[in-house]
Amino acid sequence: MPRGVERLKKRADFLRVASVRRKWATPGIVLQAAPDSGADAGFLRVGFTATKKTGNAVKRNRIKRRLRALADEILPSHAKTGWDYVLIGRKATFDRDFNALREDLLKALNKVGARVESERNA
Repeated sequence: MPRGVERLKKRADFLRVASVRRKWATPGIVLQAAPDSGADAGFLRVGFTATKKTGNAVKRNRIKRRLRALADEILPSHAKTGWDYVLIGRKATFDRDFNALREDLLKALNKVGARVESERNA
C-alpha cells in the first residue's frame, strides 16, 4: 500500500462517503468521494466494493484486485489528501483494458472535484 493511503474497512465509513453525493460513474468504475471528517489531512483513505450483480466470488475478487491496483497507482499522485474514496466495481471492470480503467478513474476524479495534478505531470 503506498505511503499516505489507508483503507476504509468500516461500514459506517462507506455509508458516510455514499451520503455526501459526490459520485461519478464511468464504463469501468463508479467513484464516490467525500472530504474526510476529522482525519489527518496528509492521508487519503480508499475502500473497494463489488456487488453480487457483477458476478460470482471469483469475478468479484478479481474486480476488487484490479481496483486496488488502480488505486495504488493513481490515487497517491492524483487525488486530494484528506478525502475518502470508494471505488465500486462494475461488470465491465472484470475485463476492461487497464489503460481504459486508468482514464476512467482520472476522469471521475476530475468530475467529483478531487483531482490534483502531480508534480511529474504538471
